Amino acid sequence: MTRRQADLLAWRPAYPVRSAAGRTHGPARGTAAGNTAGDRRRFIFDDSEVIDQVYVGALTLDLLLGDVQSLKQKRSVLRPIIAEVQKHFPAVAVAETGGNDLYRRAEIGVAVVSGTAANCTQVLDRCERLVAGRPEIELLSARQRLFRDED
Repeated sequence: MTRRQADLLAWRPAYPVRSAAGRTHGPARGTAAGNTAGDRRRFIFDDSEVIDQVYVGALTLDLLLGDVQSLKQKRSVLRPIIAEVQKHFPAVAVAETGGNDLYRRAEIGVAVVSGTAANCTQVLDRCERLVAGRPEIELLSARQRLFRDED
């Protein structure tokens, strides 16, 4: 373990931090910034949670849209598809990545970051099935790529 990794694992705030829900996280009054017996904060890591590999999965979907005759209609078809993918998989990034000036063609990109290659592949497969199941579009092609942190 490098010095930087050890510093990141041992990091604890020296002051109380208030969350959006109004709860205070941080050291109790009168204690040092270290961990106390009853202190259970999510951002304190132990050595068992260290991830050795980071995988980034990318999915590119080439779509043929149904009866679309303007860019405004195209947006009205793509927006619910992108929103549905984001709703079912909040940890992925989804965007229209190509075919911006074509009425009936669209390209959607999906990205996910995970600690295992199997999880990346599983999430991307489920995203592909979700988009392919939409009746108003036809999935022309799907391309999955997997990147490791050494790539």
